[in-house]
Parts: sequence; C-alpha cells; structure tokens
Amino acid sequence: MNSTVKKYGLMAIRIILALAFFGAGAAKLAGVEMMVATYETIGIGQWFRYLTGIIEAGSAILLLVPRTQFWGAALLVCTMIGAVLAHLLILGPGAMPAAILGLLSAVVLYAYRDQFPFRNAWY
Repeated sequence: MNSTVKKYGLMAIRIILALAFFGAGAAKLAGVEMMVATYETIGIGQWFRYLTGIIEAGSAILLLVPRTQFWGAALLVCTMIGAVLAHLLILGPGAMPAAILGLLSAVVLYAYRDQFPFRNAWY
C-alpha cells in the first residue's frame, strides 16, 4: 500500500476517533441525561462516569499530540473493552459501536507501537 495512503488514512482514523471520544467524554462530564442513566444502570456510581469521561476526552487529545498517540490509543482500547463487556453483561444490545471504536483504536495502537518505551525489553 502506498505510504501516502497509509499516512493520511491513519490521520483520518485518529481525527475520527478524537472527535468521537472527545464528544463522548464531554457528554459524560457534562452530565447528559442519557449518560447519567447509563452509568446508573451499570451500578458502580457516577464517579465512574466522570472517570470514563476524563479518560475518553484526555485520550482524544493524546491521539492528536505527537509522540503520545500510543498512550491515547492504549487507554481507548482498554476503555472500549470495558464498554463492550458492560453492554454484553449489563446494558444489553448495542455493543457494536464500542467494538468498532475499539478496533479502530487498536489499529492506531499497532501503528504507533514504536512509541512504547519498553518495546525492546520483551526479547
């Protein structure tokens, strides 16, 4: 595949993810009624909504800042694993958007794997 296509394709994925997660994180932090109800159903407490909102909004920013994309994507992959599990085990149908966002985050994580500081310690 052409390196220009890879470069701009990855940039597009990062921008889409950043917009999606910044919006979702902001909605959680602002206390949008649907988000409050969702976290009430999960049953852990509203503090978890705030934590998730901070992680999502912060990770969205990390995706756009040079040399921090790995960490933003890693946080989002973990967050989306939790979101998929929450949908499958507690909330019911609707896990597909979280799964797709998680997979796109995994693509970014893989693409920026060279930013992982301990990458050479495993072998």
